[in-house]
Amino acid sequence: MKAFYHLPGLFEFYEFYRVFLPLFYEHREYFYDWCEIGSIYGAPADCLWGGGRAGFGEDRPEDAAALTREYGISARLTFSNSLLRPEHLADRKCNALCALFERNGPVQSGVILASDLLLDYLRERYPGLYFVSSTTKVLTDFAQLEAELNREKFRFVVPDFRLNKAFDRLNTLSDAQKRKVEFLCNECCWFACPDRRVCYEAVSRKNLGEDCAEHICASPTAGRGYRFSDAMENPGFIGIADIQDVYLPGGFSHFKIEGRSLGSALILEFLLYYMTKPEYQLKVREEIYLDSSLDLF
Repeated sequence: MKAFYHLPGLFEFYEFYRVFLPLFYEHREYFYDWCEIGSIYGAPADCLWGGGRAGFGEDRPEDAAALTREYGISARLTFSNSLLRPEHLADRKCNALCALFERNGPVQSGVILASDLLLDYLRERYPGLYFVSSTTKVLTDFAQLEAELNREKFRFVVPDFRLNKAFDRLNTLSDAQKRKVEFLCNECCWFACPDRRVCYEAVSRKNLGEDCAEHICASPTAGRGYRFSDAMENPGFIGIADIQDVYLPGGFSHFKIEGRSLGSALILEFLLYYMTKPEYQLKVREEIYLDSSLDLF
């Protein structure tokens, strides 16, 4: 059984993936043979339907579409704004993106979303896309997760990271349900955070252009920003040993790596850790760092 990673930064880190993908596919001996790239997700800057993180991708959508098409990778649009109203559905930019990626070659593109209003609209308007239930729904109750997994409209469901280790319940899922679960592996958010939904809603309001107060994170370590070393200490962290020894044997094969708002140097560290054999990590790092076209920092 293989692990499929869903990687961040379709638009935000296009230049990085333009260098990394040829390396991954031309030198598969550098990388674990038990893993593949399931999709690359993201959103351009100023997307009304965006959520989760404020999009800042500046590269041309046509280029991102061409890159994923060239390598046969599913592209995912992150349209997880949870506060959309009917008048927002006519947004020209977001509709154009859906139309572009719906016809993006033989590998189907998807949309990550949190709004049932948007889901119903897209299913009718763009039936060639598939749909992913976003972690921004903050599904921390297992009964809610099961109900979401049973919705045929979704191909995948990303639960809140605090359910990552709920093995007493996860192991009771059917094989069909397990195939739909997509775990968020490297979340750095405070495990006891009571405001995760509020935080996501603040981003949704920003993307709608609403005048709203900045959300202040209450985490004791909020001032440190994202650190992979901190994420590794999180009770919900899923490492490669967990994937190989627990999740894959248990019937789970889809894993999401967060990081759209981080720098491409940190994205590289994620890919080295999760996908690259230790003896080749320096070689891959050098190939990326020495590419003169990249500004990793």
